[in-house]
Amino acid sequence: MERFDVIDTCVRMAWHADQRQWAELAEVFADKVTLDYTSLDGGEPVTLTPAQIIDGWQAVLGGYAATQHLLGYPLVALDGDTASCTAPFQATHLKSDDTSWTLGGTYRFELARTDDSWRITAVVMIAGWNDGVR
Repeated sequence: MERFDVIDTCVRMAWHADQRQWAELAEVFADKVTLDYTSLDGGEPVTLTPAQIIDGWQAVLGGYAATQHLLGYPLVALDGDTASCTAPFQATHLKSDDTSWTLGGTYRFELARTDDSWRITAVVMIAGWNDGVR
């Protein structure tokens, strides 16, 4: 059951972002989250609050007419009150002019157990390929 709860938390991150359900999205994150998108954009990983993540994602995702982030075949490792979940992903970003940008690769999530749920403490996105114009 714990393995399912970890996977559900990670899937809900993608679902709520795509559905623009910002309040629900905040509930999947710990108080501080390390985001590492350096494989796509360079730079350094950042540590943000859920509100900071949502502000950034609203700005980025708001530039697209729609997005769809799909996670496949998750591998979960449980270690007491921490867990990791690694899954391949494909993310399609549809623009208002009907062009799209699709990105594929791997997500690695780190999670911590709270009193009532699992919360994401880190997200590492490893870009593998992309198609279209960002």
